Amino acid sequence: MKERAGYLPGISEDEVAWQTVTFTRNEEVLEVAVPVLAQEQMQQLAEQIKNNSRQVLKTLAIGEIVEILDKAVAVFLDRHSPYRRKAEQLLPIVTGYDPEVIRHGLTSFLKTFRKPQLLRFLAEDLGNISLLDDFQPRAKGGFAKAFGPDLIVHVWAGNVPALPLWSLLAGMLVKSGNIGKVASAEPLFAGWFANVLAEVEPRLAGCLAIVWWKGGDEEQERSLLGQGDVVVGYGSNTSLASLRSRIPVTTRFLPYGHKMSFGLVTKDSLDARKAWQTAHAAALDVIRYDQQGCYSPHFFYVQRGGAVSPGEFAKYLAHEMECFARRYPRRALSLEEMAAQAAWRQQEELTLFSTPTKEILGDDARAWTVVYEEGAQITPSCLNRTVKVLAVDQWEEILPQLIPYRPLLQTVGVASAPRELWQIAELLGRAGVTRITSLGKMTSPEAGWHHDGRFNLLDLINMVDIESAAEEYAERLAPYVD
Repeated sequence: MKERAGYLPGISEDEVAWQTVTFTRNEEVLEVAVPVLAQEQMQQLAEQIKNNSRQVLKTLAIGEIVEILDKAVAVFLDRHSPYRRKAEQLLPIVTGYDPEVIRHGLTSFLKTFRKPQLLRFLAEDLGNISLLDDFQPRAKGGFAKAFGPDLIVHVWAGNVPALPLWSLLAGMLVKSGNIGKVASAEPLFAGWFANVLAEVEPRLAGCLAIVWWKGGDEEQERSLLGQGDVVVGYGSNTSLASLRSRIPVTTRFLPYGHKMSFGLVTKDSLDARKAWQTAHAAALDVIRYDQQGCYSPHFFYVQRGGAVSPGEFAKYLAHEMECFARRYPRRALSLEEMAAQAAWRQQEELTLFSTPTKEILGDDARAWTVVYEEGAQITPSCLNRTVKVLAVDQWEEILPQLIPYRPLLQTVGVASAPRELWQIAELLGRAGVTRITSLGKMTSPEAGWHHDGRFNLLDLINMVDIESAAEEYAERLAPYVD
């Protein structure tokens, strides 16, 4: 099978050099042609999108843009549409994830971007969404309006399908032109979405583009990064530092590096009936996209004192992991990932005999591992369905363990009774956690969530104020003044 990636409005495909990236899964082989633009073509594309942003996108009301995006998302939610069928057929080959994981994951993720959720997204950051259309009165006096940049450049990473939609749609909502660079590990979905958006509303056809270049291509990066008003980057801290060095100092840079997330299980959720439900939800967070998202758990703190002990909970979790493995097999790992898993497991096994309470559940044949340990310090997982269960008595005990990881902390999935939730949230907030959700929902952020504690839209825009003094002075010059 063959497929072309990217979306290049105004540039003929015949004028572009194409490079083939090959993906295999079982007996299926997919060849994806990715565009390799010359420096002049990249600059031409950027100028075109800037102009279309000014002349088209910025003239639309925010309500119109929301309706257009809602229609485009609906195409991918419709399992009978050609684009959805193509996504379900090809993304398992590209990413290696089980087809059912892709199917359920796409639906869950895309529902975040329907009209009601987009409006909530806007209201969360702006309060009054009309700020994107007209100058609005401010409580302090005067008026203000939100202006999006002419061009946002997105540099995406990873192989979680459709994940680029977070920043791409945020850029569209602030009426900016957008150029997104897809990752080699998943180069298709963003281009498909751009094509659908152009079909749903042809006026927007020239307001965004999806490009590709080989990682580390400094010439290509500089040719595009210098054109953007804002650059949004995803990846490792090393790759983001390299990216930052090639961005002009006057360009706003919004980096999103690797994060570490975990779960927290209170004794209230550990009676004989609730413990299975809690373990099922925890296992679901682990197996979704094999922990490849920043919001996937690396470990679970489990409180002692419940009807089910932390050690027993680890066995419950292992049982659920085994059930999920049979229904949703783990993707095939790369050589680097297999080496990382072997090293991680070997390190855990080295301390097995010196730690009587420690237990390792699962093996390579089952493609998952649960390690139970008492009193251990936290360590990042090697991902791909490897997770620890750590026993704890009081939640205050975990704070000293979390503080060294403060810059990396993001999501915590919590299973607790209402009376403890707020106390736990206060403690986690002090530690640096930026998102608290329920177990089972760690990989499904709500519309309008504060990504890494920041704002999705406010960080993209400039607020323009008309102060009261300007109003008053203008009144003196009005033709009706005596």
